[in-house]
Amino acid sequence: MKQNTLLNIAEEFGSPIYVYDSQKIISQYKRLTSAFNKVKQVKVNYAVKALSNVTILKLIKSLGAGLDTVSIQEVKLGLAAGFQAEQIIFTPNGVSLEEIEEVATLGAQINIDNLSILEQFGTKHPNIPVCIRINPHVMAGGNTNISVGHIDSKFGISIHQIPHILRIVENTGMKINGIHMHTGSDILDIDVFLYASEILFETAKNFKELEFIDFGSGFKVPYKAGDIETNIEEFGEKLTKRFNEFCKDYGTDLTLAFEPGKFLVSEAGYFLAKVNVVKQTTSTVFAQIDSGFNHLIRPMLYGSQHEIENISNPKGKERFYSVVGYICETDTFANNRRISEISEGDVLAFKNAGAYCFSMASNYNSRFRPAEVLVHDGTSHLIRQRETFEDILKNQVDINLFSLKKKTIKK
Repeated sequence: MKQNTLLNIAEEFGSPIYVYDSQKIISQYKRLTSAFNKVKQVKVNYAVKALSNVTILKLIKSLGAGLDTVSIQEVKLGLAAGFQAEQIIFTPNGVSLEEIEEVATLGAQINIDNLSILEQFGTKHPNIPVCIRINPHVMAGGNTNISVGHIDSKFGISIHQIPHILRIVENTGMKINGIHMHTGSDILDIDVFLYASEILFETAKNFKELEFIDFGSGFKVPYKAGDIETNIEEFGEKLTKRFNEFCKDYGTDLTLAFEPGKFLVSEAGYFLAKVNVVKQTTSTVFAQIDSGFNHLIRPMLYGSQHEIENISNPKGKERFYSVVGYICETDTFANNRRISEISEGDVLAFKNAGAYCFSMASNYNSRFRPAEVLVHDGTSHLIRQRETFEDILKNQVDINLFSLKKKTIKK
């Protein structure tokens, strides 16, 4: 997105603010589906948790995608955005049986990842088709915070517990219509992912009424110039060949499903923040912005790196800056990063801010969560208003403690 466009948005709507480019979302969707155009039935289920604004969901729907959800609230957001229940898969972790049952009444596809709930749900609702999430015990992502298929992960049913799954299915008479895995984020080694896929294929052979196999997602996107990313085209070619072979042996053309979140929206997003103070110490120059980890926590939570540009002075001489926030904690976005010379009042743009950025924002320090803007067909649309002080107080219950009657304590 052009720097002038971002500056105009910051001037019109204020800062801090999240900005999304619809064209990038569309192009990423087309890139993924094109990589698998030799599979008869492909379903892309967008991971709502990455960016859950209802306007973004409507854009995703217009492309022909479904949704991957992890809470009943995300399911209801999908329904509010116009998705049909059968276009939504519900893949929670550690939720109650009651929440799963409530989602089932809405008509979404249920995906279960533990033996206890599988048996309880199958016993009570044997006629409702269920997908099973398998843990392949493969470390395919980045660090353990974002890799969820390793042996110590809380996600999925261990491949070593397949006999237990089969016993539950046989005893309850439940129908298994899908098999699923998700190994984690930032997958670089395609061969490791393909190895995990072979485990999923072997598991699928145990179930005779499958309709789809869900391979999760976790494709890496570049976070800085020269950064490496998942080769989607090579991956598509290799997995397509293996998937089509499996379907031939299985005797049915199954649907190949994915659940990308970051891949679709990360590069489409920008976070804009204004520089409040440039502070020189004995060893460091700090650029202190009108934001903090209450708005963008990923650098502090995961150690993730977001490229930062001074869009107010893009051609200025580069200097080293540590970009920090205004929160009463250590909230460092970048240490000694080369950025075009910064002055107070300049606007900094954080790239790759489309996924897991606004969705993790909070009101810490009683700060307002920022606004969101979608740029579509060259026009900027406000898709979330900036919060106000009334929003901070909205759900608080104000009790006048001094007017309460004192209770007599009996000795």
